[in-house]
Amino acid sequence: MPSIAAHDLVINATLYILLAFSLITWTLIFFKIWQNAKNSRGNKRYNDAFWEAPDLNAARQLPADLAVGPKARIAACGFRWLDESQHPRTQNSLRFKGEPLDLLAQTLRKQTQEEQRQMETGLTMLASIGSTAPFVGLFGTVVGIMHAMHHISETGSASLDVVAGPIGDALIATAIGIAVAVPAVLAYNFFQRRAKQQRASLENFVEGFLHIALGNDTNKQ
Repeated sequence: MPSIAAHDLVINATLYILLAFSLITWTLIFFKIWQNAKNSRGNKRYNDAFWEAPDLNAARQLPADLAVGPKARIAACGFRWLDESQHPRTQNSLRFKGEPLDLLAQTLRKQTQEEQRQMETGLTMLASIGSTAPFVGLFGTVVGIMHAMHHISETGSASLDVVAGPIGDALIATAIGIAVAVPAVLAYNFFQRRAKQQRASLENFVEGFLHIALGNDTNKQ
């Protein structure tokens, strides 16, 4: 009797773990959908407004409702660096020793990496769930089959009606594990691709920002 209870406890624990995996997966999926939509909308609006501005000072003074999204935060980081580099108290700082182009590029790259890190938040969890959920389900199936074999040995009967039911129930854990893993893997691949696309877009924006920021006569004075 204790053996049967232990088997049931393990199987139930496996199913609860898979349920938790499923809840985490769909929570992350909905969050990433919202995050991607928000960033895409903000990037598009700011990018259009930024490149339509007549000069860098006008781009710096864009309305707050347009200055949202990863590109806006990267531009704000660049503007802060430009302001600090012109301030008399900071010009002798080690942070501003070197070629201005390289220093500003490094500052913008750091912010780009931070934006990329935020875009990749949750992807490791999706990948982990996608790779481990089938094995968790398989573990539950193995324990269930062991339980079924133990029951068959106790009854002394190996007829189809005795074998099919317990083994069929044990295989449910594997099916659930696969059902949990598939959305996680698909979501990971999709959002990983979106993150790469955003990184390329941000890098292009950084290149353009560098050209106009350090080629602007106003900021050179």
